[in-house]
Amino acid sequence: MRIKNALISVSDKTGLPELATALIAEGAKIYSTGGTAAALKAAGCEVTDVATLTGGNEMLGGRVKTLHPNVHAAILADMHNDAHVKELADLKLPKLDLVVVNFYPFERVVAESAQLPEVIENIDIGGPTMVRAAAKNYTSTIVLTDPNDYPLFVGYLKSGELTTDISLRWAAKAFIKVAHLDAAIANYFSRNEEESDNYQTHRFLHLEKVADLRYGENPHQAAACYRLEGDSNAFTQLLGPPLSYNNLLDAHSACLAASWHSAPVAVIVKHNNPCGIATAETSKIALTRALYTDPVSAFGGVVAFNCPIDEDVAQILQESFWEVVIAPQVTAAAKSVLALKERLRLLVVPSYQDLPQQFTSMGRLMLTQAADHVHDFATENAVVSKRIPDAEEIADLQFAWRAAAAVKSNSIVIAHKLATVAIGAGQMSRVDSALLACEKAKRRKVKLNGSVAASDGFFPFADGVEVLAQAGVTAIVQPGGSKNDDEIIAAADAANISMVMTGKRHFRH
Repeated sequence: MRIKNALISVSDKTGLPELATALIAEGAKIYSTGGTAAALKAAGCEVTDVATLTGGNEMLGGRVKTLHPNVHAAILADMHNDAHVKELADLKLPKLDLVVVNFYPFERVVAESAQLPEVIENIDIGGPTMVRAAAKNYTSTIVLTDPNDYPLFVGYLKSGELTTDISLRWAAKAFIKVAHLDAAIANYFSRNEEESDNYQTHRFLHLEKVADLRYGENPHQAAACYRLEGDSNAFTQLLGPPLSYNNLLDAHSACLAASWHSAPVAVIVKHNNPCGIATAETSKIALTRALYTDPVSAFGGVVAFNCPIDEDVAQILQESFWEVVIAPQVTAAAKSVLALKERLRLLVVPSYQDLPQQFTSMGRLMLTQAADHVHDFATENAVVSKRIPDAEEIADLQFAWRAAAAVKSNSIVIAHKLATVAIGAGQMSRVDSALLACEKAKRRKVKLNGSVAASDGFFPFADGVEVLAQAGVTAIVQPGGSKNDDEIIAAADAANISMVMTGKRHFRH
């Protein structure tokens, strides 16, 4: 494909002089408009005003410049169609072989300004229309919408290797750009202040691929990882093989749980469930105490920290097998130690922040909800038992409350001195979760006397409370809200344990 005539009209002028200079050097004539023409002339490039094609000046203060039959005929003419070629010649119009367009910065303006008039003026009309036309006619017209593609284009131009296959790739990219812009505009205008949390009737998401994954949850399932387009909040992998689907799920759970603690914390996750959480003065102590909860399950797990890790932490990690280690910072010495573990993936996540809204696929449906932010509960008026928890118990209850929110429902977390000591996860009945946690502690010969427990949902019956009390638990935090709350409180009073009801549950399905 030869480039005799090009139309350039861009908002982002990155790389523009280099592109225009290369086109002119290859004998191409450049048509342009407004600010783009001025920028090209300032760079010493010869430019022909698009008005020579339209036969008139721009109108409506610049709103109408390229919306003209002559411009679009020059773009849409199929040069493999003899009738098109003849009609273009009869009209004495040049064939526009290249269209270089990028759009007004609509999304940036929306993010920076709530003023509707400015937003309106940044809805591009002519640009997307030209891009769609050029992309439709990719066999005769090349379209460029991304300045990052200019160097590649120039390379093909100079080597004479511009082919229809290459043009098709840029056409596909152009249609994505147009769709992205249309979706952003639709999202903006479909917001309804009467609908809570912007759950408008239609919602468009822009996703871009991060990587293909080896497989999904199982080897026979294909998988890939996507992110919201333009989202720069991501991890950096310092060591290890590529991440798997399950690695990413576990890493998310571990990072989310770690983000709910302000003190140094270590969160160990296996199969999307925490098997040990602890806070302490240092990351080393936190890791040691988190490992104590369930060292068998921790093997081959994922561990996340909310604080930097050093060589001392790395030495402890080096003693076992880990799939993934995550921290906001890693010292050079720690990285050197962990590099001895060939299969260990080391990630740096500077600051983990969940999206305000979560999306989950469900067969042919998509569910969305506001993110579940877990905070300390207010102790005032929350104690419902006769016995008031002491200061140490309250600290442990606050810790256990955050930990339980990270465990799959139904969850029971037993904690002592700001560390989990037993976890009962994902059982169909709450009493079974309590029994499981107590049984796991018993098998490891861990005494639960003086510990506290947290439940992510209310106790429907008193049996779960009785199981925990018999095991030595002295205080329980739970949402409350069961029709049997009076019975549950009575069971706590009968066992002389403290009970706190937060009024908020934290299911995790």
